[in-house]
Amino acid sequence: MKAAILQMTSGIDPLANARVLSDGIAAAAGEGAAMLFTPEMSGLLDRDRRRGAANIVAEDRDSVLASVRDAAARHGIWVHLGSLALRGAADGRFVNRGFVIDNAGEVRARYDKLHLFDVDLPSGKRWRESDAYAPGTGAATVATPLGVLGLSICYDLRFPDLFARLTDAGATLLSVPAAFTRPTGAAHWHVLLRARAIEAGVHVIAAAQTGEHEDGRATYGHSLAVDPWGDVLLDMGKNAGLGLVEIDPARVAEVRSRVPAIDHRRAIPEVAPA
Repeated sequence: MKAAILQMTSGIDPLANARVLSDGIAAAAGEGAAMLFTPEMSGLLDRDRRRGAANIVAEDRDSVLASVRDAAARHGIWVHLGSLALRGAADGRFVNRGFVIDNAGEVRARYDKLHLFDVDLPSGKRWRESDAYAPGTGAATVATPLGVLGLSICYDLRFPDLFARLTDAGATLLSVPAAFTRPTGAAHWHVLLRARAIEAGVHVIAAAQTGEHEDGRATYGHSLAVDPWGDVLLDMGKNAGLGLVEIDPARVAEVRSRVPAIDHRRAIPEVAPA
């Protein structure tokens, strides 16, 4: 089956981003794709938190989500909307939430990013995602035309226990929408995505932000589709736009019959102290 990836350079205007998403949905459907995947923060990418907060609303008021749901229904295509910044956490912080939307425009699954990026860099720069965003509290899988999809977002990629939980729950396809920085992308993006595919013999689709953004940041791009053997089926490089890839669900069983690592997982006993 054919999947589509929309590689974006999202900006600070949700309406402009919604138009890009709607156009991408129409183009993907026109190419015969069963499902479209979009990046993390598809609706708004703004590191100026005070300015960005003015454009962040509750899920039921979000114009980007409404636009994507409408376009999915009009064009008869499933969409994994990688994530949106939304209000709704009990403690007043925002949530970084992804959505799986079916070809009737209905939301089939939601997932709030579990792992938040808090770091003090040697350069002296300090980033605290958790200052503005609350972490999710659970994992999620959902049946799609491409197979059972396990959901994650960006920094989650570095935590293989999440993906083991998803594949133990039956996922045969993993999505990793992201907005990776260029240094970490160049160092780790390809190897981590291929590792997640190889560990359990699953397809991985990772829609990414790319290029120079209105808020001044630069993202790595290279949206990828990886097959269960770890082969890269699609690498979209640095340019924004639509990519297409054939996904063969039967490939999962074929690879797992050769290396049945997922069947050999065992509970790890307590580690004795040194």
